[in-house]
Amino acid sequence: MVMVSQSDLITAARKLARRPSEPTPTQASLRRAVSTTYYALFHCMAENCADMLVGGLSSGRSEPAWLQAYRALEHGLAKQRCREKRIARFPLEIQSFAGQFATMQEKREAADYNPVRTFEQSTVIADIDLSAEVITQFHQSPERDRRAFAVYVLHKLRDT
Repeated sequence: MVMVSQSDLITAARKLARRPSEPTPTQASLRRAVSTTYYALFHCMAENCADMLVGGLSSGRSEPAWLQAYRALEHGLAKQRCREKRIARFPLEIQSFAGQFATMQEKREAADYNPVRTFEQSTVIADIDLSAEVITQFHQSPERDRRAFAVYVLHKLRDT
């Protein structure tokens, strides 16, 4: 199965934001860079959910079940969970990832749907760099915490 590579998406975003053929990238290039950066974070989260709940590549997992878990992630619900106070229960690496995910989702919505919003190249590049960093740190966080985070972003919360 060919996966959406988070690192490939980050690389594509960097190319869009630093177009060597353009002294200053166009707003269209910067908008696509913002959107692509968000999707690197989104696919990181979706892959984590599927791997933590169904199993990674070497686990003998059911591919249909894995794909169902991957596709279960909802943009709005994930953003809401990442903004809730309960996120403070997770390690700093996951909190940082969650904060950047929510921030980039808002920027992606502006890039895709607000025709008068402009983006500065330096800010877009900083967002790309920070997103790459939080993805790396997220992958380094303990598996048990990434599993708990997957459950947290996918399922309805009930008071216990």
